[in-house]
Amino acid sequence: KFSDHEERLSGSDREEDEDDVEAALKKEVGQIRASTEQKLRRFQSVESGANNVVFIRTQGIEPEDLVHHILKDMHTTKKKKTRVILRMLPISGTCKAFMEDMKKYTETFFEPWFKAPNKGTFQIVYKARNNSHMSREEVIKELAGIVGSLNPENKVDLNNPQYTVVVEIIKTVCCLSVVRDYVLFRKYNLQEVVKSNKEDAQQKSTLTEEQNFEVVKAETEEKSSKEVKEENK
Repeated sequence: KFSDHEERLSGSDREEDEDDVEAALKKEVGQIRASTEQKLRRFQSVESGANNVVFIRTQGIEPEDLVHHILKDMHTTKKKKTRVILRMLPISGTCKAFMEDMKKYTETFFEPWFKAPNKGTFQIVYKARNNSHMSREEVIKELAGIVGSLNPENKVDLNNPQYTVVVEIIKTVCCLSVVRDYVLFRKYNLQEVVKSNKEDAQQKSTLTEEQNFEVVKAETEEKSSKEVKEENK
């Protein structure tokens, strides 16, 4: 339906208006499409194939630097900025979750961190979801051997390593990353990293008190046992 004004327009005038409207619509659609494509290129959700796991694909961003920056900020400010995310792990490379594929892939993947002259202390953490054919012990042993072959000076440190090799198996896909400050940032747990040093000290103090109590309790029981024996004599 046309308005009275549109009905009075000549055929040529109406065509020009329609052309202008069509051009404006095309321009607007193009802008929306470009904006949408730009957003999809930067961060895009991908089906992970596992419950409670969200996989976000990034473009033009190093996942290790991004996640480390987020955790460093939360560790410094002690501000809880999420209620639903438990852990955030960067994934720098993927391959098929079969031992031969993993060995072949990691020989090149580990080079930036562990190939001579680069070196460092390391640990390997492993988790598998919806996968039962992989052996945790075998994976850790084989990958540790590859790290050692790249530079014999690379040493295992389970307490406070410079680098942590994260191995996440989801169905038939192996997700890999090498991260820093894994211990400091509480295994990249966003809920734990915001806890203050005061809370940590209180927990340690409570633990020490419990240990001392157990020692006192043991000593008391030992004395009581000796007194009973002396009475029997």
